[in-house]
Amino acid sequence: MGTLRNSVHLIGRPGMDPEVKSFGEGKILAHFTFATNEKHYNDQMELVEETEWHNIVAFGKTAERAGKIIKRGRLTAIEGKIQTRQYEDSNKNKRYFTEIVMDEFMLIDRMSNEDDLKTDKN
Repeated sequence: MGTLRNSVHLIGRPGMDPEVKSFGEGKILAHFTFATNEKHYNDQMELVEETEWHNIVAFGKTAERAGKIIKRGRLTAIEGKIQTRQYEDSNKNKRYFTEIVMDEFMLIDRMSNEDDLKTDKN
């Protein structure tokens, strides 16, 4: 049960293709935005859809795979953990940035044959 302490499971759509960068000695980082939607009825019984945006990061082989497979707008399931980083802005104010560190992902949308060929060439 230890893995349940900081565990996130999201189903949604990437707002952009992952940006993959190399840093250090052979280390790889991927990051992208990810939208999840929730529908509910308001007090006037109108159906309301709310979108929540998440910042996603991945490292190593997961980042490498994400850069090749995850595409903007495709329904995707993500598993990871929440991480908050702290930094100082130009005015020396402390700022906090929360992101999801992705450990695993799975495409839910099927890719077309044309998209499969594009992915294989990358």
